[in-house]
Amino acid sequence: MEIDTVLVPVDGTRAAMDAVEYAIAIAERYDACVHALYLLGENAAGVMNDGSVEAEAVADRGEQVMAGIRAAAGIVPVDHSSACGFSVSRLSQHPGSVILDVAEMLDADFIVVPREPVTGDMEAVIEKAAEYVLAYASQPVLSV
Repeated sequence: MEIDTVLVPVDGTRAAMDAVEYAIAIAERYDACVHALYLLGENAAGVMNDGSVEAEAVADRGEQVMAGIRAAAGIVPVDHSSACGFSVSRLSQHPGSVILDVAEMLDADFIVVPREPVTGDMEAVIEKAAEYVLAYASQPVLSV
C-alpha cells in the first residue's frame, strides 16, 4: 500500500486529537504527510455572521488546535485547512460530506476519523461524521 497523504479531520475535541496521533503514526510508517482539516460547526458560522464573535477569534482557535497537532507530529510534515461543516444554503453539506470532498480535492490516500460519542458539545463537529465517511469514502478509513 502506498500512502502519501493522511487526512485527519479535527474539531478541537479530545477524540479528534487522539485520531491525530493515529494519523501521525500511519504517516510515519509510510513516510507520508498529514493534512489536518479543522471543521467549524454551525454555531461558529452563525456567530461570525451575526457579529457576536469575530472571525479572528475563530481563526485563533483553529491555530491553537493546529499548533498542538504540529507539536505532536515531530518530524512528520503537517499541513492544514479549515472548512465549515454545515451550510444553510447547501443542505447536503455536513461534516461527513465536507471530509470526503476535501479527501478527493487533496487526493488523500488514507483517512483517520474519530468516532466520537454524541455529546452535544457545540465544538464537537465530527460527532456524526464517522459513519458517513466509513460508508462512502473511496480511500481506506481508520475510525478511532
